[in-house]
Amino acid sequence: MNADPADGQVWPTAALWDAGIRLGQRLTLPPLPLRPAAQGMRLAGPLRRIRHTEGVASIFQGLDEAREGDVLFIDNGGRTDEACMGDLVAIEARLAGMAGLVVWGCHRDTDELALIRLPVFSLGPCPSSPTLRPDTGDTTGQPFPFEPGDVAVGDSDGLIVIPAKTYPEVVDVARTIVAAEQRQAEKALHGVSLREQLRWAEFTERRQRDPSYTFRTHMARLGGALE
Repeated sequence: MNADPADGQVWPTAALWDAGIRLGQRLTLPPLPLRPAAQGMRLAGPLRRIRHTEGVASIFQGLDEAREGDVLFIDNGGRTDEACMGDLVAIEARLAGMAGLVVWGCHRDTDELALIRLPVFSLGPCPSSPTLRPDTGDTTGQPFPFEPGDVAVGDSDGLIVIPAKTYPEVVDVARTIVAAEQRQAEKALHGVSLREQLRWAEFTERRQRDPSYTFRTHMARLGGALE
């Protein structure tokens, strides 16, 4: 598992997303779903974008400019008809101290990536090698906008992007959500239902008196979490 830039832990994307909602800050989902190349891969770190125009040379240049702990974003315009990285690139990125790779396109060498264990998130596997293109500044393709330094967090549910300036606050709230859900799960496993824990009967009674009283408001008052 790679280190969360805030406190050494990769917090679940679901908890981070819910934290953003509580704070009134909508986090960013990729325009197309990104998934880990192998089961159990998780990453967190500031994003650094490189445009994949010269194949491995583009990636090596990006590694030269990146800092340890960065997540290198390999931008291949969201193409799904070719792979733009594989096992050797993953090994090189791991040696360079990257927290992981986000591929806005496809990867290959899936079985090898599972053994290397550097987290790789992409649009999926593809056996085709990449087509080299001159960097003309053309931005055609499926864009994936974010600001340099924004934090990518990925796990089995997918990948989200959190603005760098709000990331610590989002993590603080996510931490409380995870703790609340763990307490609720433990009680439920010992026979105390979620409806009982979250005082469902009390909510429905108040809701009848006040239709504007939402379940989110009710849970916030109780310090509960449920999504």
